[in-house]
Amino acid sequence: MTVFSLILATYLAVVSGLVYDVIVEPPGIGSVQDPATGTVRPVVFLPGRVNGQYIIEGLSSGFMFVLGGIGIILLDLAVDRTRPRSLRVSYGGSGVAAIVIAYAMAMLFLRIKIPGYLW
Repeated sequence: MTVFSLILATYLAVVSGLVYDVIVEPPGIGSVQDPATGTVRPVVFLPGRVNGQYIIEGLSSGFMFVLGGIGIILLDLAVDRTRPRSLRVSYGGSGVAAIVIAYAMAMLFLRIKIPGYLW
């Protein structure tokens, strides 16, 4: 379990863009001025730039990929016939929920990042 945890943490770091964050040193979040009121509001996603990101954007996207991977692992555990039925149903439901949430959020992040993509 220790090796799996280290591999999962490394996967999260790589998918989140940790190397990019260390080299480029982007801000944690951005800000944009509202043209109507003039107030400054925070922005988590760097819109329009596919090859750039804020730190929080990378971490949240990486977490969604890890959540999808954990969902697949839970689905694998759900097909084990030696486990009790209630546990298999819980693993299966949790796995499907994790995969659906990860996919929906990843697509939402992509549509925020690139407006009009896949429409």
